[in-house]
Amino acid sequence: MSTEKHLFAEERRHRILALVEAQGRVRIAELQAALKVSEPTIRKDLSLLEQARKLKRTHGGAIAVRPQVEPTIDDRSSLHAEAKELIAKACLQEISSGDSLFLDSGTTVQRIADLLDQPHVNVVTNALGVAGALADRAAVRHTLLGGSVRTLGGTLVGPVALETLKRFTVNTAFISASGLSESGISVADVADAQVKQAVLERARRVVVPLDSSKFGVDDFVTVCPLDRIDMIITEAAGDDIRALCQSHGIRLKVVGTQHAA
Repeated sequence: MSTEKHLFAEERRHRILALVEAQGRVRIAELQAALKVSEPTIRKDLSLLEQARKLKRTHGGAIAVRPQVEPTIDDRSSLHAEAKELIAKACLQEISSGDSLFLDSGTTVQRIADLLDQPHVNVVTNALGVAGALADRAAVRHTLLGGSVRTLGGTLVGPVALETLKRFTVNTAFISASGLSESGISVADVADAQVKQAVLERARRVVVPLDSSKFGVDDFVTVCPLDRIDMIITEAAGDDIRALCQSHGIRLKVVGTQHAA
């Protein structure tokens, strides 16, 4: 019996460490929900992991002690898949026939492209996966930016992409992020951040679809402050996120509820 408990505890701590290293920061409540254990158990696990110098405890959670390693797009697509599906479907409700859109490289945005069927929509993208998903949709016109291929993210970036973007203006840009905090939205790569920043200058409305695991996370590069965002679509939001959105004039759409702030 004790051996089984020990093995379970080791497995649980391995999962905690994996979450911290993938996201950079986690909250105790998030770990409780993911692992289905009590708060005292999580606190004990965090203490043991900190003693082993594998993470650093903070008020209400923990942060990574090593630099974050950006996961591949395939690895990211399997994380929080159900939430991403719900968020993508909610994003489709924000698209009308005749719209012009920018779809970037995030896995949730990829699901938007997979599901997009509104006729007479113009899409600009720097994501190879988005372009592939739209290639056989006669009713959806799309333009793939040129540029340097960034294999890890499946994107086109660099001077050519930035220069080409100046030719377009879109009604709505769906911008992915790996972190959202009071500082704004952030991502892991400078080149990707530069493309997103250029898109913000060409978009009339900016929508950020992201699952709640990204809340409270500051990744390597800040893309923009919260004041530049018009709407956030997510599957769950606590009072802190609702208050943050309200204070910055962001419309918050929470999937599965009737509430939008």
